[in-house]
Amino acid sequence: MLVNCILRHGKKSLAYQILYKSMRSIKQRTKKNPLFVLRQAIRRVTPNVTVKARRVGGSTYQVPIEIESAQGKTLAIRWLLGASRKRPGRNMAFKLSYELMDAARDNGNVIRRKEETHRMAEANRAFAHFR
Repeated sequence: MLVNCILRHGKKSLAYQILYKSMRSIKQRTKKNPLFVLRQAIRRVTPNVTVKARRVGGSTYQVPIEIESAQGKTLAIRWLLGASRKRPGRNMAFKLSYELMDAARDNGNVIRRKEETHRMAEANRAFAHFR
C-alpha cells in the first residue's frame, strides 16, 4: 500500500527503490528495525477524528466525524508522503526516511497536522449533531 502511494506516473520499480533506500537509511541512522520505525510512525500519525464540511440551511459547518482505523492509516500514509515531498533535501528516499524518523519520535510536520485536525474537531464539537 505504501509503495502504491509513493508511485508516480506508473513507475513502480522507482517507488520500490525509494522505499528500500529510505529503509536502509533509517536502519543506518537509528540502529533499529526500519519496519518497527515505519509502524511506529504510522501509528503516531493516524488520526482518530476528522472534520467534514456539511451544508445546513445555507451555512457550512465543519462537522467532526470519527474515522475507522483503515481510513486513518490511509490518511496517515498520505500525510507522511505529502510532508516528505514538501521537505527540502536531496532525494525522495532521504526525505521520506527523515520524515518517518521524525514521526516515530513524535515531532515533525505530520504530527503537527494530526494535532491540528484533532483541535479542529474539538473546536467544532458543538456541530456533531449534524452528522
